[in-house]
Amino acid sequence: MPIDASKVESPGWWLQRLGKKLLDERDDVTDDCGEVTPGLNTLRDYAEGRPPLPHVPGVDPNEARAWMRDARTNWTSLVIDSPTERMHVDGFRFGDPDDESDEAKNADTEANRIWQENSLDADADLVHYGALSQRRAFVLVEKGDDGRPVLTHETPRQVAVEHAQGSRRKLAAGLKLWRDDWTGNTRATLWTPDRVFDFTTKSEAPIFSGRAASLRGWDAFALPNASDGERPNDLKAVPLVPFINRRNRRPSGFAEHEDVLSIQNRINLSLINLIAAMKYGAFRQRWAAGLEVGEDPVTGKPIQPFQLDIRKLWTTDDPEARFGEFAATDLAPYVRAVESAVQDLAAISRTPPHYLIGAVVNVSGDALKAAETGLISKVRDRQRNFGESWEAVMRLAFRVIGDEAKANAYTAETIWRDPESRSVAEMADAAVKKQAAGVPWRQRMEGLGYTPTEISRMEIDRAADAMNAQPATDPQQQPAPLQAATDPKQPAQQDPRAVIGRSASDANAA
Repeated sequence: MPIDASKVESPGWWLQRLGKKLLDERDDVTDDCGEVTPGLNTLRDYAEGRPPLPHVPGVDPNEARAWMRDARTNWTSLVIDSPTERMHVDGFRFGDPDDESDEAKNADTEANRIWQENSLDADADLVHYGALSQRRAFVLVEKGDDGRPVLTHETPRQVAVEHAQGSRRKLAAGLKLWRDDWTGNTRATLWTPDRVFDFTTKSEAPIFSGRAASLRGWDAFALPNASDGERPNDLKAVPLVPFINRRNRRPSGFAEHEDVLSIQNRINLSLINLIAAMKYGAFRQRWAAGLEVGEDPVTGKPIQPFQLDIRKLWTTDDPEARFGEFAATDLAPYVRAVESAVQDLAAISRTPPHYLIGAVVNVSGDALKAAETGLISKVRDRQRNFGESWEAVMRLAFRVIGDEAKANAYTAETIWRDPESRSVAEMADAAVKKQAAGVPWRQRMEGLGYTPTEISRMEIDRAADAMNAQPATDPQQQPAPLQAATDPKQPAQQDPRAVIGRSASDANAA
């Protein structure tokens, strides 16, 4: 039956609105002034090294396309990869900042379990890369068959959301639209804070018209025990968490390489021209004058007396013939044009020059650190935005398992790995100075780059080392006797729990 889309905020209305928004964003949009806003397809092509073919006057497009395979240098992928490889989540804290307990200070164990269950040590990079390359990414939070949270990465090519009016954080609805390769159907799932709706159609390319009052061809997908394809939303929230990149440039997101696409085009054109100059002008071309050129008796076309070949020598018996050669094309201007464009790309994207040039000669460590200042600032800015999204993901995950305290813990904190590159000597020296300043041991270990799991294991090892290193004959280190010995000549028995407890406290104090 046709789905009614005329009623505002009805399932059909949301399906039409979000489905049209999702599909329209895939293609480029040209405004009235002729400015082109790249779509998701274009952004993906540039990220994967498939930019459009430059126009070279006088060169056949097929030949230029063959040159492009050799001339293509994908700088935009480096613009995306350089910040992505420095963003890594180590854990989460869900305690109150004023809480002095170890549970509040240390990384949350249950959050780490959820993180590991969903293989997010690896898949979190997919989320970060997707947001940087496609303006935004999403994480879908669902309840698995075993009752545990299931967190999956979703792309803006399949997911669209709508924020509540007047809010940039609260979602009013979310849609996932995808092609089912198993059945050949196009399927969609719509989430609202109260209900979940499932749709399906045989159409491969559904049409969402803004002027249509209905969506023909879409039928409610019947689920077990839900004949109308509708079920309650137990989370009472849209389970999609957006990771929006560079929200300050555009509220809906701005790709990391979006403002350097024109520079990449300039580089491609310079490289194509360089290959053309190398192919046709790098070697000195010869010319001949005063030759009598014959004609082919069959075709009537002039017979070429000489072939342009660097390996052949031109000779003739005609004493009136004259020979000469043109100067070789200077390739240096083409190379300088590429280098100039790469420098512009590095400045605008804040990518360190030594990442792009690939050669570092006689450069001090301080100079390299200064060159990476822009990249580090950019990474920390992305971490602040993405950290809020990861905290929202974990709050939804705790709601799935029924932990309402952590589901409403808005003091949660994402623990990021330090994006700066430091030597072991620098970090060790900083840890010694922090100890002198009174920084707690666990915080110093985080500064050294250890993960929360490694730090917890180290605490146990420190306690064991302190117990093993304790002199057994030191009377001041002996705990209270467990019970009096029956023989007055024999020493009193000691409680081993007291030794372990004291060693652990001594280790923490150290």
